[in-house]
Amino acid sequence: MEIEPELNGSMAQAQKITPRAKDFSEWYNDVIMQAELADYSPVRGCMVIRPHGYRLWELMQRALDDMFKATGHQNAYFPLFIPQSFLAKEAEHVEGFAKEVAIVTHTRLRATGKDGAAAIAVDPSSALEEPLVVRPTSETIIYAMFAKWIQSYRDLPLLLNQWANVVRWELRTRMFLRTTEFLWQEGHTAHADHDDAEREARMILGLYRRFAEEWMAMPVITGVKTEGEKFAGALRTYAIEALMQDNKALQAGTTHNLGQNFAKAFDVKYQTAAGGLDYVWNTSWGVSTRLIGGLIMTHGDDNGFIAPPRLAPLQVVIVPIWKTDEERGQVSGVGGQVKAALGKAGFRVELDLRDSLKPGAKYYEWEGKGVPLRLEIGPRDVAAGHVMAARRTGGKAPITLDGLVEAVGTALDEIQAGLLAAARQRREANSIRSVTKDQFVAFIREKGGFAYAGFCGSGDCEAQIKEETSATVRVLPDPEFRTAPAPTTCVWCGQPSVAEAVWAQAY
Repeated sequence: MEIEPELNGSMAQAQKITPRAKDFSEWYNDVIMQAELADYSPVRGCMVIRPHGYRLWELMQRALDDMFKATGHQNAYFPLFIPQSFLAKEAEHVEGFAKEVAIVTHTRLRATGKDGAAAIAVDPSSALEEPLVVRPTSETIIYAMFAKWIQSYRDLPLLLNQWANVVRWELRTRMFLRTTEFLWQEGHTAHADHDDAEREARMILGLYRRFAEEWMAMPVITGVKTEGEKFAGALRTYAIEALMQDNKALQAGTTHNLGQNFAKAFDVKYQTAAGGLDYVWNTSWGVSTRLIGGLIMTHGDDNGFIAPPRLAPLQVVIVPIWKTDEERGQVSGVGGQVKAALGKAGFRVELDLRDSLKPGAKYYEWEGKGVPLRLEIGPRDVAAGHVMAARRTGGKAPITLDGLVEAVGTALDEIQAGLLAAARQRREANSIRSVTKDQFVAFIREKGGFAYAGFCGSGDCEAQIKEETSATVRVLPDPEFRTAPAPTTCVWCGQPSVAEAVWAQAY
């Protein structure tokens, strides 16, 4: 699944999708190409997000942005380039990103007079006094600004978010899931004390869960990361974790209570109400275009992409069916009326009047793009005063024109709820609890899924399990997800457990 140009032309021309059971990775790529969500880039490790895929991201962005603003956050923007010395100020942070950063050392090129790739070269006289890092994340530069803006407790909490791109130099890339450059939002906040920062991190975690389940129809479990899995420089990290159809976990979003580590590194102090000075407490949190990958792998089938109605770039496509010019005028006229009525009601709708494709080819195309509801209108449907409604998730039935808008809304709500229910049922069917060591190893190696088991908290056990099974602790789950009664011993070493852990192989 590496993102590289195809030697024999773009996969966008492919008309067949590899079955999931045959090769899940190839299926995933095929779905992306067939749905025209993204394409390969000339730059290794990067991708081009096509209009259909970017519209999906815009809808995600809009929903999340509304949630952020409703909880008091404001958007800002910070530079793409970060002085290299800023990363060095927080030792754990720089160590965590040292192998992924891209560095800018010069500002211009010069002509060499040679041919081909050697025609230009770096101008050695343009070397920067200090190299600049292309942001892998923005904690350092943002907290340098916080040090200028925060003076007293009256300036707190400071609640900011930015929508941006970041660069992390990945060796193995997968479209949407892991690319060298990707789009995301990153929230950064400053608080007067630990408890307020902790409430912020937990509140955003709940917001992410609500978005995943209510908008993406993707069920998640929430919890805290282990010391070995937490964000570099954080006091603690929380995450939402989803299970994909190949039984691998996807970390879909994280929130971090950063403590005072970055505040001390960047001297972000404030005057307390009592008149003293103290360091602020910071949080950071983010989700990215990785969510689109999660959407594909949660809901897609062997016919292609399935978009949950709330996030579908197109919720309804109208396909008129005709044989003669007279029939064309008749069905396209009704189709135009249907489009106008649905558009007025706020639905995202398209009327497909192309002469170049037969109805069957149109069905195939719109199915591949994941449109939740297709309305077919032929001469008989016009005569009967209805349209035929075909759901992307299966099922076909007539809808009368008189009650069209309400019926379409009901159908889309049912599709949205059905996708969430099916994904949740699949997750639970592929989760095991209270298992022995042998059962745990067999489950991870042979089937995969979420394995709930006791954990002693030892980094050695965590490392051994990863070495032998490739499974990692996804989270130490929140109370509502825990097994009752709680496991009393570690699944690996047999020592008393300090927590229950959810293990899985992951993307």
